[in-house]
Amino acid sequence: MELKPIAERFILHWGEMGSRWGVNRTVAQIHALLYLAGRPMDAEEIALTLGVARSNVSNSLKELQSWRLARVVHLMGDRRDHFETSTDIWELFKLIVEGRRQREIDPTISVLRDCLGNPAIGDEDAGTEQRIKETLEFIEVLTTWSEEMLRLQPETLMKAMGVGAKISRAVRRKD
Repeated sequence: MELKPIAERFILHWGEMGSRWGVNRTVAQIHALLYLAGRPMDAEEIALTLGVARSNVSNSLKELQSWRLARVVHLMGDRRDHFETSTDIWELFKLIVEGRRQREIDPTISVLRDCLGNPAIGDEDAGTEQRIKETLEFIEVLTTWSEEMLRLQPETLMKAMGVGAKISRAVRRKD
């Protein structure tokens, strides 16, 4: 597949953003390619299109599969594995948020709870315990809110975000 300039720019930018989010650049570029292609691609085609090593593509695809951002599909008459991603941006957003919650937020909540449940918390400065409690409360409220928002249908969520933006602007004007 030959990339046109706009697709190439998108894929390169997605790779840069991925590296800023802690995701390997090639992993993010492969995801962007599959998203834009909107069709299954085999690993060899991905490697040729992006100009990366086949082994790098294989490892990157495994990582995308572990995050449920890529899945294997089979095409009639072709024995090779092909890979695709959802082209539904809301589905992708939900998968990414859920994956990050599992890898980053849940372990943090667990550590904060363990810290507060440890009898040695009484030996800490009063401010330390208070800040850990506040951090835990904040993360729990934010997590509950995001879970509620992600349960909404995309159309409803878009309306809710629009209402939230209007409320925010109105509150800022009064400040």
